[in-house]
Amino acid sequence: MPPIFEITHKDICGRIGRLETRHGTIETPTIMPVVNPNIRTIKPSEMRKFGAQIIITNSYIIYRKPQLRERALSEGLHSLIGFDGPIMTDSGSFQLSVYGEVEVNNRQIVQFQQEIGSDIGVPLDIPTPPDVSWERAESELAITIEREKEALELKNDMLLAAPVQGSSFPELRERAGRELSGADFDLYPLGAVVPLMESYRYADLVDVIVASKKGLSPAAPVHLFGAGHPMMFALAVALGCDLFDSASYALYAKEGRYMTVRGTYHLDKLQYLPCSCPVCSSTDAEELIKSDNREELLARHNLYATFAEMREVKQAIKEGSLWELVEQRCRTHPRLLDGLRRALSYSEWIEQFQQAPRATFFYSGPESALRPEVVRFRKRLRNFRLDGRVLIRAKRLEIDEDFDHVLEFKAPFGAYPVELKETYPFNAEVADEPDHEALTVALQNTLALMELNPGTEFTFVYEKEHPLMTHMGQKAKLVNFQ
Repeated sequence: MPPIFEITHKDICGRIGRLETRHGTIETPTIMPVVNPNIRTIKPSEMRKFGAQIIITNSYIIYRKPQLRERALSEGLHSLIGFDGPIMTDSGSFQLSVYGEVEVNNRQIVQFQQEIGSDIGVPLDIPTPPDVSWERAESELAITIEREKEALELKNDMLLAAPVQGSSFPELRERAGRELSGADFDLYPLGAVVPLMESYRYADLVDVIVASKKGLSPAAPVHLFGAGHPMMFALAVALGCDLFDSASYALYAKEGRYMTVRGTYHLDKLQYLPCSCPVCSSTDAEELIKSDNREELLARHNLYATFAEMREVKQAIKEGSLWELVEQRCRTHPRLLDGLRRALSYSEWIEQFQQAPRATFFYSGPESALRPEVVRFRKRLRNFRLDGRVLIRAKRLEIDEDFDHVLEFKAPFGAYPVELKETYPFNAEVADEPDHEALTVALQNTLALMELNPGTEFTFVYEKEHPLMTHMGQKAKLVNFQ
């Protein structure tokens, strides 16, 4: 039997993959628009023209309403919803998180999802919110895993998702991922993260994603539940998330909110529409504000903007330039920048998954000094064996001395053999005037290289003063070139 999930391209921890279902193969990363069985701002049959390959709906809502339940059982889920592609169904966990109880048990809702022909079903997990006690989070995680294993016993030909819970405790998230990876599940949603996104706690969201990924198999497809805003897709994909679901396109439209990769705008405050989707290119802000069909038009724009960003992310994976896109997107909001910096604190972990890059390293700010490529270079410093007299210089300078080795100096990497100047990552595009962070990392790496080669006589030609120069002067002869 061919693999259910096959990875075809990778960059950082992000990947393009193929997920097989009974109703077709979808290419990830992708978004699953949420379709409410009762209220449909946009017909599901139209979703494909926006780029949707798969949608998600709520089996609990269908189960609770007799008319919908009977139609789903007799006609099938796809006929009821009006979508011929793969459909994932949630189990009612969202209602459980809001109302505290649901009128169904785990066994019933899993069997119901199979009976109506869901392509991907979800057990009735407990979505433990952030910031609860350890005792509550651990207790509810145990119940969730017990229910997931019960669902596995009921599994037939429906793909089965196993939500990874654990509140805001990285240890519990990693433990859950590790335990669930050992079973025969097909998809791993990261649950109960919507409160983190609603409060812009992107640094905490990064902790949850990384902890869960550490526990899960690197080959496992991961779904970030409730993540539907395009401004954070690049960061989440770079950390290894493959599937997203979005009700935001419709919910924001109902509130008159216009989505972009830079954030969300209230339509009433826009004088221009900064988009060229079919909606925005056929009207202007004033006409859209006054339109009797404003909610549907806004929902359409929001979907177009959502899928356009995911295509941008996928193109970056193909090019090997995902980090550059992540840095650009995370500078659109201070809290996203917090998320980027938290992600870079995991550079040691990320580095083990990053393949040999295909695009030029672009230095775009202080955060670039902590990228995995810089971490990898530092690990490889011990491969440089130097003896005799060594010159380290940032520019080609005429020096009336003979040296056994000549090293280039480039921030944020540091010193490296001049013969490697045109190879990745030393062919990086960097600023002529390095910032403090880049220079600090470069000097730290250069000092480490010197310590790895004791007995070697170093001469370091520098242009910019830095506090580390005092330490550098203890290891090398300093020449200030200005």
